[in-house]
Amino acid sequence: MFALLNQTPESMTTKLWNQAADALEPVAETKEPPLTLSQYICEAWYVIEPGTPYIHGWHIDALAEHLEAITRGDIRNLLITMPPRHMKSIAVTVMWPTWAWTITPESRFLFASYAQGLSTRDSVKCRRIIESPWYRKRWGSMVTLTSDMNLKMRFENSRMGYRLATSVGGSNTGEGGDFLCVDDAHNIKEVSSKIKRTAVIEWWDQVMSTRGNNPKTVGKVVVAQRCHHQDLPGHILSQGGWDHLNLPAEYEGASNPTSIGWVDPRKDDGDLLWRRRFGPVEIAQLKKDLGSYAAAGQLQQRPSPLEGGMVKRHWWQWYQEAPICEEYIQSWDCAFKDTKTSSYVVGQVWGRRGADFYLLDQEREHLDFTSTLRAIRSLSQKWPQATAKYIEDKANGTAIINTLCHEIAGIIPVNPTDSKQARFASVTPVIESGNVYLKQGASWSDDVVEEAAAFPDGPFDDICDATSQALNELAHAGSVGITV
Repeated sequence: MFALLNQTPESMTTKLWNQAADALEPVAETKEPPLTLSQYICEAWYVIEPGTPYIHGWHIDALAEHLEAITRGDIRNLLITMPPRHMKSIAVTVMWPTWAWTITPESRFLFASYAQGLSTRDSVKCRRIIESPWYRKRWGSMVTLTSDMNLKMRFENSRMGYRLATSVGGSNTGEGGDFLCVDDAHNIKEVSSKIKRTAVIEWWDQVMSTRGNNPKTVGKVVVAQRCHHQDLPGHILSQGGWDHLNLPAEYEGASNPTSIGWVDPRKDDGDLLWRRRFGPVEIAQLKKDLGSYAAAGQLQQRPSPLEGGMVKRHWWQWYQEAPICEEYIQSWDCAFKDTKTSSYVVGQVWGRRGADFYLLDQEREHLDFTSTLRAIRSLSQKWPQATAKYIEDKANGTAIINTLCHEIAGIIPVNPTDSKQARFASVTPVIESGNVYLKQGASWSDDVVEEAAAFPDGPFDDICDATSQALNELAHAGSVGITV
């Protein structure tokens, strides 16, 4: 490993740098082999953290390899998801641009975060490195900051390269860059707001991502901890075309390799990302402090817990062949319109035998009004024993009820008074007690498990709405004791 890894802060102190500063004017660039970014991070650490020992981790090598690839142009779009306090900001927004200037000082960087204060903080650290005796001794003849453009949020070098710090939605994103980087686009306290999330994503799509100086060569980097299914990383992943360097705090199985051939080196489930700094005790405390929902996103980079949220994956029971049931019903959750971004229409057939409930069939599609009518007619013909058909009297459900009530018998409007979350919470004890069965091997069974595991933070909740509606109605009929 590097010679500096085991040095103490005292072996490279600010005092010594300051003593050497007088001898560095004028300065001649030393002829040394170029540093890799990982080596550079190790050596530059003491400039910005003189009192803190540097603790290396293999994930820093992974970050460096991918940022080097961005710099060379081997990667054009890079998404990095990793836990907080694991050096993501220092490596990406502080070390990377100052290292890149030792190779291509004319490079222009545009950085943004959800808060201007965070962007400015990292910009100041960058400037501190460039103005340090350590940096000037090695690269001072190549990289010198100009006096007329040397501000906290924007500084420029003598080769016309610059680093600009702005915020999500900030006015400074009118300028461009060769490299565009966003570090934590969302404020975690606000990410549950759909309006706030949408504003961030629209800013990225319509403003920040368009600021490349050359659209054929611009490099884009988004680094974040996952905090919601529909956050900016989730949006980027849904679009495709990005290398995804995913670094969960605890290993959960191999992820897809990146385009430069990198794969997570860990082998065993539970292996930690940075054990020397965040060992089992520290990770356990973080989990306790964050809670299961936040820990799944911020530590593991999957915004729903592996075992599930309100409903754990292992709570569901499975059947091969459904028994003859005492009661059969349909449950429908309708949508306003048929678009790829609108809610799904979900229709389910359930059966009850004693205190056990069986999901027998499910339709889930983006359907318009006419197609929804057709789907209800079709499912009613397929399951004539499901005489009661519960349809939520919202969205276009009201018009559907009015259209079909004299055509198909047993249509019952449902007017919920509680929130979606409260209604689903009311049926979770029945699922947890092992009384709800899904069909083994049915594709729609996986949809049920995954949506329920992510609820209420998942992108869709239509299956959960139909399920809670059905179980509430069946449980009342079977006197199971669910209280709505």
